[in-house]
Amino acid sequence: MITTTNLTLGFGARPLFENVNIKFTPGNCYGLIGANGAGKSTFLKILSGEIEPTAGNVIIPDGLRLSVLKQDHFEFDEFEVITTVLKGHARLYEIMEEKDAIYAKPDFSEEDGLKAAELEGEFTELNGWEAEAEAASLLNGLGVPENLHYKKMQELNGSEKVKVLLAQALFGNPDILLMDEPTNYLDLESVAWLEDFLYDLDSTVIVVSHDRHFLNRVCTHIADIDYGKIQLYVGNYDFWQESSQLALQQARDANKKAETKIKELQEFIQRFSANASKSKQATSRKKQLEKLTLEDIKPSSRRQPWINFKPDREAGVNVLTVKNLNKTIDGVQLLKDINLVVNRGDKIALVGSSEQAKSALLQILMGVMEADSGEYTWGLSTSRSYFPKDHTDYFNSDLNLVDWLRQYSADQEETFVRGYLGRMLFSGEESQKKANVLSGGEQVRCMLARMMLSGANVLLLDEPTNHLDLEAITALNNGLMAFTGTVFLISHDHQLLQTTANRIIEITPDGIIDRLTTFDEYMEEQAV
Repeated sequence: MITTTNLTLGFGARPLFENVNIKFTPGNCYGLIGANGAGKSTFLKILSGEIEPTAGNVIIPDGLRLSVLKQDHFEFDEFEVITTVLKGHARLYEIMEEKDAIYAKPDFSEEDGLKAAELEGEFTELNGWEAEAEAASLLNGLGVPENLHYKKMQELNGSEKVKVLLAQALFGNPDILLMDEPTNYLDLESVAWLEDFLYDLDSTVIVVSHDRHFLNRVCTHIADIDYGKIQLYVGNYDFWQESSQLALQQARDANKKAETKIKELQEFIQRFSANASKSKQATSRKKQLEKLTLEDIKPSSRRQPWINFKPDREAGVNVLTVKNLNKTIDGVQLLKDINLVVNRGDKIALVGSSEQAKSALLQILMGVMEADSGEYTWGLSTSRSYFPKDHTDYFNSDLNLVDWLRQYSADQEETFVRGYLGRMLFSGEESQKKANVLSGGEQVRCMLARMMLSGANVLLLDEPTNHLDLEAITALNNGLMAFTGTVFLISHDHQLLQTTANRIIEITPDGIIDRLTTFDEYMEEQAV
């Protein structure tokens, strides 16, 4: 259990949190949500003790162990992978080192023997004899193979390091577990494993995530940050979203009834206050009017962009033909004998263990990269728009956003371009930002605006949800569902793939496996 009392954190005159009183109880998983900048990551840092609040307290009962998913991917570079995981239980690891140091003494004394016996007792209580086996099991579950377990962390790539740090946070079943974006850089199989692990965990779990499917699978409660307050709701993310909208609508309906009643009373008072025979009733109505108050409905601080991909013309039936496509990079064959026919209306999720292979296929189809052999032919009536995973080169410019987006617009009128920027939450002075100072999320929104302006009937998107908040991801999801053209989509967002794709193409070392199915059905087949 972890409790906050009158928790306040201010930066200058603006409080990020003010008098937050909340209790997180064991056996529950809390999804911490809020608009970008609301302070989700900061709140986790306050709970972990990394940041001191301006006022108030965080209370953790004595004897409870708190574990945090580390964000510094280089902190443990000098340690072996298995050791890094073991360090997740600080006291257990301390005992292991202390024991080893005592047993390594050449002049082992009676006092050392007593101390060693004491440590061995505590080591057993902490399940130390199973520690390495548990660490290895966590690593295997997250997809870190055994041949990496005794390598130095510095030898691992970014995705592998993320998995090791996640195993470190989970190690030893901590009483309280704090995780900030645990699914980032995880493959779909690892995310599914993590969902199952957390589902069975009896700890108090608080997690920040932009993965809606993950929040729906693991969360028993939602903690919503808005206007410096945190409100707890029972249920997962979808339940919160539906119930919060319902509550807001009910409040609006109640206000409408109150407004109607106020208007009736005002009219009655105005008509009869000067009439002696009706003066008593008018006075009574006046007292009723004084008691009526309109509920102050604050609109949420969240803002959702408007994403709508509208093709200028419909493509022909045959959109794309790929024959015997091959590509090798750095001695690794990524694409082998790819043969593919794409028809109008296909919404294809590209899946598979090799991120590089999936991205390479889109790059080849867009002419960014050349295949080693084979060919592809786009239908004559197709027009394509591409969202690359790495799009930073598009923003190496000191143009303001109006002029940046104007480069991709057939209509050069400033009001027209500003309209699209406004839809993507760049209004007023925001539209005068320089392209080279944008955050990751702002860059993504600009790239999506560029795609909307293209009028393309084929969209190719490589990890478009990276850096987006939940509201923007939902808007993109809705936009792709409504799009009438053809889509190629690479993503780790389960819900986006399930609701958008009608065809799953798995890229394997031996070619492709092509299925006309939903993503959930594909995942069920994989689990068998």
